[in-house]
Amino acid sequence: MSRDIKKVVVIGTGVIGASWCAFYLAKGLDVVATDIAPTAKASLDAYINAAWPMLEELGLSPGASLNRLGFDSVLDNALKGADLVQECGPERIDFKQDLYRHMDEILPPDVIIASSSSGLTMTDIQAKCEKHPERCVIGHPFNPPHIIPLVEVVGGAKTSEETIARAMAFYASLGKKPIRLFKALAGHVANRFQAALYKEMLYLIEEGVLSVEDADVAVSYGPGLRWGVMGQSLQWHLGGGAGGIDHFMEHLMTPLQGIMKTLGEPKVDDKLKKDVIAGVQAQLKGRSVDELADAENRVILGALALRQKVGLA
Repeated sequence: MSRDIKKVVVIGTGVIGASWCAFYLAKGLDVVATDIAPTAKASLDAYINAAWPMLEELGLSPGASLNRLGFDSVLDNALKGADLVQECGPERIDFKQDLYRHMDEILPPDVIIASSSSGLTMTDIQAKCEKHPERCVIGHPFNPPHIIPLVEVVGGAKTSEETIARAMAFYASLGKKPIRLFKALAGHVANRFQAALYKEMLYLIEEGVLSVEDADVAVSYGPGLRWGVMGQSLQWHLGGGAGGIDHFMEHLMTPLQGIMKTLGEPKVDDKLKKDVIAGVQAQLKGRSVDELADAENRVILGALALRQKVGLA
C-alpha cells in the first residue's frame, strides 16, 4: 500500500468532478477523466479553462499543466495505470455498488478508490466488493474542490486504517485540509453544520423575527466573518477573555445552553419557501449564478491568502 499517487482518474465530470480535475492538474498530477455523456469532454474543458486563472492566483505546483489532462469515455481504458480514483458519479446506491464491484475486480489492490459522495455511506457503497473493499473510502470535498480546502474522510465497515491514513496524507500533501470522521453520518459533518444553522434561520424567518435578507446579513457580516478565520470552539476561547476556554466553559456555557433550548423547529411549507425565494431574488441585483459564484470564489481566494500571511493557514 505504499504506491505513490501520481495519476488520478476522475469518474464523472459534472461540477464536482470537473473541479477535482482542475485541482489535481494544478497540483502537477496526471489526470484522466471519464464520463459517458456526449458533451462531457467539451464541458470539462470549458470548466477547467475558466477555473485555471484562479488556480494560477492560488499558485500552481511544479509540473502543473493543462496538457496533463486525458479523457476517455470508456471506463476500463481510463482506469489503466491509476494510482487513485476520485469517483464523482450519480448519487444512486445501485450505480455505485456495481461500479465499485467492477473497479475492485480490475484495479490492483493498492489503488485507493475514493468517493466524493455526500449522502451515501462507504459501508453501503463497498458492500459488493469481494476482493479488496479495504481500499475504498469517502473523500468528500466541499464545493468547489479546486477552491475550498476541506475534505471529509470517512471509511466504511471494511475500510482499513491504512487506507484512511493514506487518503488523509494524500489530500494533505496537496494543500487540502482533510478531517477524519470516526462515524458515518448522513451528510457527513460540514453539511450538517450548514443544516443546523439554516434550520434556525428558517425558524426565525417563519416566526417573523427578521427578513431573509437580514438573516443572511446577520450570518455573513457577523459570525460568518469569524468562521472564515477560526472554528467556533476556538472562537469561544477568545470569548472567554484572559481565562480562555476554561473561563467560557465555567461561566458562559450555561447561558449558551439556555439559548440552545429555545432553538426552533421550522415548518417548511410553501409559504416559507416562497418567502425565501423572494428574499434571495431581492439580494441578487441582477447577478447570475455564475457571476455570484465567481465573486464568492474571489473573496475566498483573498481570505485564504490572508490566512496564509498571518499564519492561520
